[in-house]
Amino acid sequence: MWLRKPEAKHCREVGKALAQMHIAAEGFELKRPNALSLEGWKLLWDKSEARADEVEKGLSAEIRGEIDFLSAHWPKDLPAGVIHADLFPDNVFFLGDELSGLIDFYFACNDLLAYDVSIILNAWCFEKDGAYNITKGTAMLEGYQSVRPLNSAELAALRVLARGSALRFFLTRLYDWLTTPEGAMVTKKDPLEYLRKLRFHRQVASAVEYGLSA
Repeated sequence: MWLRKPEAKHCREVGKALAQMHIAAEGFELKRPNALSLEGWKLLWDKSEARADEVEKGLSAEIRGEIDFLSAHWPKDLPAGVIHADLFPDNVFFLGDELSGLIDFYFACNDLLAYDVSIILNAWCFEKDGAYNITKGTAMLEGYQSVRPLNSAELAALRVLARGSALRFFLTRLYDWLTTPEGAMVTKKDPLEYLRKLRFHRQVASAVEYGLSA
């Protein structure tokens, strides 16, 4: 079953499992572009921008600036391969404290491996009050690097990648928030949760603040 209240020890196992998946998929010949990377974000934003300020005043200008920043600074020459792209707690099963499986590969695609790491930092290492839990972050990153060490370029890019993955989930939530009809059999998720994460990442100076050793 999936965990409702993951702890640092679970984050460590998720980090290991993601790295194992990345290594296991090396040489996999089928390719699938990530439809929800930079160009996909721009398309989602084009469909949402006109009503964005209904969610929070000033949001339109803020997100337009973020997209411009990421377009100018998105890393290109990092290790890439098959990524899960949606490894949230409800897509990971545990038996006790032992990770027993990863599910829901609907969004799996080819992209930067460190981008996948940034997704799990966003999905697993923030508390309900919006605070980043550096103990969980340390465990997650140590678990991943015990299997596949991140290189210096990946570490340097991590905060930009984290901004990107926070924006990705903000935009899909925002689009659903604005377009899902009342009464639809869909649970809308609060886009502002990921806006707060995005704002946190803007203040990060280096990967050390995510829990990496200096």
